[in-house]
Amino acid sequence: MNKADVDYSLYLVTDSELTKERGLYPCVAEALKGGVTLLQLREKNKSTKDFYDIALEMKKLAATHHIPLIINDRMDIALAVDADGLHIGQDDMPLTIARKFMGQDKLIGVSATTLEEAVQAQEEGADYVGVGAVFTTPSKKDAKPVSLQELTRIKAALKIPVVAIGGINETNAEKLKPTGIDGISVISAILGKQDIQQATRELRDLIESK
Repeated sequence: MNKADVDYSLYLVTDSELTKERGLYPCVAEALKGGVTLLQLREKNKSTKDFYDIALEMKKLAATHHIPLIINDRMDIALAVDADGLHIGQDDMPLTIARKFMGQDKLIGVSATTLEEAVQAQEEGADYVGVGAVFTTPSKKDAKPVSLQELTRIKAALKIPVVAIGGINETNAEKLKPTGIDGISVISAILGKQDIQQATRELRDLIESK
């Protein structure tokens, strides 16, 4: 993986609670066929063993589509499956420590809600920042709201890619275009849909339209 070539435009984050009886693997497979460009495995309620097993499956699936696999929070899982990267929040492992273990060739993303947090992440060596929640989101009820004005300021100040997160879907994604961000991160806007592949394609069309 060449970090400079990573496409952040449509960043899917997983949620097994949304896929349930349909199964996470087939749902993610459909999303990748539809045009997801980056995949993050986020499993807050799984045991370490289950998380590891799922991560192994997802790594193989992502590799067949030439899409990087990012692991949320769990550096041990990321290292164990040799994932392409790690995403951490403000209360997780310090970025400088994570980088020491992950190495320079792996992606590390950091969640941020303010310009100060985003700048600090860049200075400490983050490869990208995920900024949000830009809209109300059921997946993270305690998320601090980030205005589009703040998102614009963050994008203008940073040299690394900026991805918007939180409550983004087909009805509001276009509102983010004036901010100049590098991509959107979604969960239910893809995995919560009946036709996942079609929903993914529609989001891609929205992103790519001028």
